[in-house]
Amino acid sequence: MRNEDITLTAGDAEAVVQPGNGGRIGSLRVGGLELLRQGERFGCFPMVPWCGRIREGRFRDGAAVHQMPLNSPPHAIHGTARDGAWRTARSSAAEAVITYDLVAPWPYPGRVTQAVALTEDALTLTMSVETYESSFPAQIGWHPWFNRTLGGAGAQDARVDFRPAWQEERGDDHLPTGHRVEPRPGPWDDCFGMPGGVDVTLTWPGQLELRVTSREEWVVVYDEQQAAVCVEPQTGPPDGLNTLPRLVTPLEPLEASTTWTWHRA
Repeated sequence: MRNEDITLTAGDAEAVVQPGNGGRIGSLRVGGLELLRQGERFGCFPMVPWCGRIREGRFRDGAAVHQMPLNSPPHAIHGTARDGAWRTARSSAAEAVITYDLVAPWPYPGRVTQAVALTEDALTLTMSVETYESSFPAQIGWHPWFNRTLGGAGAQDARVDFRPAWQEERGDDHLPTGHRVEPRPGPWDDCFGMPGGVDVTLTWPGQLELRVTSREEWVVVYDEQQAAVCVEPQTGPPDGLNTLPRLVTPLEPLEASTTWTWHRA
């Protein structure tokens, strides 16, 4: 089916789904405020079939070692689906379902399905990876670029509030060392553990509060860039294909979801 942009609306909220641009959410406007950084590479893109970096682009599956392209040298980053064209399975005024078939350089056949549902005060993203052939390790995550400021007179930077149980110690190569440490103050490009589920609040003072939640226990927070703040729920840590693989089998797909809930100040 077509892969043209899909505009969803509910109350004063509007989301634009872009199947042809990596299955990303290209825009989310609430009461006229654009929450996502604009641009072909930004918005909110799905990270699948892995999240964050794979060390030197290599991961092991049993006896086999697979090499992914080093698109963030010396590592591979953020999966392959964000670079492909997805297809629209169905859409309505406030919901869209899009799909992507995994292809080379990913070595295993599989299908990714993402459902996007908009209400007046929330956006829910649900993703699954399934296969009818070989089992394989995979991860699911989302990489939203939230605008640091929402514009307007007196607009202030977003404040990030969350209470992780631990922080993955980050090595000089930007990958977890395997040690967990007490959460440290930002700025961050770091992975955190939240065993009760991801729960991070972004507050633009005097304008809007947005809460990012997920049943998953891993979140990467990246706020080192001036224009945006990223809060990335995911099914495992960076390099998780090697350190904490989640297996997709013909009987058991990998599924995850995240919900962003907001209210105006």
